Amino acid sequence: MNITRQIETCLRDSGVQEGIVLVNAMHITASVFINDDESGLHQDYDRWLEALAPHEPVAQYLHNRTGEDNADAHLKRQVMGREVVVAITKGDWTSAPGSRFFLRGFDGRRKKRRW
Repeated sequence: MNITRQIETCLRDSGVQEGIVLVNAMHITASVFINDDESGLHQDYDRWLEALAPHEPVAQYLHNRTGEDNADAHLKRQVMGREVVVAITKGDWTSAPGSRFFLRGFDGRRKKRRW
């Protein structure tokens, strides 16, 4: 999910001109990251992450012996990171042109709040 507009609105409303912004997923199986908003790249992420930590078979993970079935989501989040910290200069966040903020949940079975 592209959350760039929400981040930019929060930043503008804050009035911060110089400093840093922390954007945190606030869920143990979700990630915030910055990258290009390009569908092929996001599909590549999906394929790559599923190859690194496939959901099935759920019995392959010790974590799932507790009654959970989301060990793969924890591992995917660990690879993608929990949060980003970005410099604010003249009231705007600084990054490569075209970069966007994304929120990605890896455990689709659980309800997550956005704000």
